[in-house]
This record gives sequence, structure tokens and C-alpha cells, in this order.
Amino acid sequence: MEHNIRQILLDAAEESYRDFSAALIPGVNNMLGVRLPALRKLARQIYKEWDWRSFLAQDPLYFEEIMLQGMVIGLAVHTFEDFQTLVPPFVPKISNWSVCDSFCSSLHATAAFQEPLFPVLLSYTQALSEFEVRFGVVMLMDYFIEETYLEQVVDALESVCHEGYYVKMAVAWALSVCFAKFPSWTMTALRQRHWDSDTYQKALQKIIESRRVSAEDKAVIREMKKHSF
Repeated sequence: MEHNIRQILLDAAEESYRDFSAALIPGVNNMLGVRLPALRKLARQIYKEWDWRSFLAQDPLYFEEIMLQGMVIGLAVHTFEDFQTLVPPFVPKISNWSVCDSFCSSLHATAAFQEPLFPVLLSYTQALSEFEVRFGVVMLMDYFIEETYLEQVVDALESVCHEGYYVKMAVAWALSVCFAKFPSWTMTALRQRHWDSDTYQKALQKIIESRRVSAEDKAVIREMKKHSF
């Protein structure tokens, strides 16, 4: 490419930041240590000024290159057709929670095409790969926890059966967001529906830790947690 993006990343790398970040993301051994604001700035530059399609076609070597490709895709997706073209080739590159959650949060435009996107995300929640499932769950959490889709989202969360740790934590996280936004409805769902013990306990814990949940509701959730073993 005309611009050596890898060299830019190498120049921006910080060893101390790499050591700090790598400790938070198990299994990542290809990290340089480039801070997120620098990555976001570079992503905007690649998208606006350079040949971003050529960059996406490159095979990433470093964690930051994968993260950066996800950010560029987030900038490039404006329609459902863009999503269909750009997102499926990237999702298999996701191998940790950090890339997954950052990528999901970058796909802001998906809020404009919820109806065709929803069944696509449901299919991801039933995938074989741990991080493909997490991608589907986090996307549902980020863009579909609203009155229109609430019951369908919780149905999807209940149907997830992957044993991966990062899947279970994503489902628990999503349930806690459902509770923060729709406490009464979600309280009933937690009492009447079924999740495995790890997911259920973690969901209750996340609700208790949430700043968006009332003290009264937290007290009820604590009692549910106490009697759920």
C-alpha cells in the first residue's frame, strides 16, 4: 500500500501499555500496545483519505491491525448491503472479547436497518465459534434491546447453548441490560425462563452491580441470587 499502516502502528506502540492491555485479554500474544484513541484516529484517516478496501484485504498480523480493520468497517457500513458485504468476512477474525465488543460498538449504522439485520444476528447466536456467537449476542444487546424487539431478544438469549465462557458472559451482560431498561418484564423472564447456572448467576451479579438498577430491585435480585444455588 501507499501508506505503511503496519509501520505507523509499530511507531505508536507502547511496551507498558501492551503489557497492561495483554493482561486483560487472555490468549492475545500478538499485541503491539497502541492506544484506542490512536487506533480510532488512524481508522478515520484510512477510511477518509486512503485505500481502505485494500487495507481490509490485507492479512492482519497484529491485534491492532484486526482491531483497526473492524473500526474501518464500522465507518464503511451505512446500509444492510454494506453489512452483508463487509461484516461476514471479518467476523471469523474475531478471537477475543476486546475485538468483538469494539467491532460491535462501531457498527452504529445498523440501527437504521434493524428488520433485515435481526435474523442475521439470530443465526450468529447459533454458530459453532465462541466469538461468532458472542458477536451475535453483543450486537443484539447494543442495538435491539428496545420494546419492539425485547421478547425476541430474550428468546434468542435463552436459546444460546454454547459452552464458551465469553458467550455465557455476553448473555449475562445482555440480560443485565434488559433488566436495566425493562426491569419488571425482565424480572419475570428471569423467574420463568431457563439459563445454565453460570450464566444466570453472572446475570444476577451484573444486575446487582449496575448503576442503572434501583436499590429496591437490587434487593429482590440479591434474594433471587441467594436462593438460586
